[in-house]
Amino acid sequence: MSTIDFSHLKHMAIFVTVVEAGSFAAAARKLHSSRSRVSEQVAQFEAAAGMRLLHRSTRQLALTSEGEKVYAKAKMLPQLIHEIEAVASPAEPSGRVAISTTHDIAIKHLIPVLNEFQRRYPKVQVDLIISDQKMDLIAEQIDMAIRIGLPNDDSLIGRVMYEERSTLYASPTYLKEHGMPKSIEELAQHKWISLTQMSQNGEQNLQHEEQHYHFTPSHYHQTNSPLVAQSMTLAGHGIGVLLPLTVKEECKAGLLVPIGLGMSAFSAVFTLVYPSRRQVPARARVLIDYLLEVRMFG
Repeated sequence: MSTIDFSHLKHMAIFVTVVEAGSFAAAARKLHSSRSRVSEQVAQFEAAAGMRLLHRSTRQLALTSEGEKVYAKAKMLPQLIHEIEAVASPAEPSGRVAISTTHDIAIKHLIPVLNEFQRRYPKVQVDLIISDQKMDLIAEQIDMAIRIGLPNDDSLIGRVMYEERSTLYASPTYLKEHGMPKSIEELAQHKWISLTQMSQNGEQNLQHEEQHYHFTPSHYHQTNSPLVAQSMTLAGHGIGVLLPLTVKEECKAGLLVPIGLGMSAFSAVFTLVYPSRRQVPARARVLIDYLLEVRMFG
């Protein structure tokens, strides 16, 4: 059984370069290596193949009969390896990259920073896969996702991008009609907008300093979309548990008002998630590096 494996292909290509250059020294100059290193690599290939390919002398190299046959079969290998390396590590990244995220993150944070990315990498095209539910990146062949929370799957890598605690907001219209709540007891009597991913059956889990509070309001709306939760809160349908970074502009414009009880809810960790493979394509790697660099959440 042959002992040659794919790791020896590069050594075989070096053997071809030596033959065509006429000497180990000339091949070393072409390969930007040393004569001793090139000689060692060819010797390793000979050992793996179990045959001598070159007659070595102080003045010249000569192919053995086995070496002539191997060279005839392998002479296209250096060019083939060069072409494969060009695909794996292109001079300029190109191709399509798929990224999944929620509607609110895409609209308010991702899309605004893509112009600069496109300027830097004009040959990379971004496919936005928008869903308020977690998608299977591997099954759906999605390169990466921006999510809340760290992955609990060993097949995924998670890089933290931003973290903050959610807080309570209402529209001026809602507060004018129902009043600003002044206590935890009053909060429970108000209408609420509940995000199903963070709350079961409308239950609210709030925190003030080290104290925790739990209650289920008698009147609440539910949605699985963070963007819809924001829109319903803006429309005056109830108190919403929202992330400050997602409603900064609305607060500046006076469209939303923080509930002044110092209460917060869940802590959100925004994470860039991608499959845990060592060979990340260049087109995906540049987008990963860019999103971690650009600080798109503030």
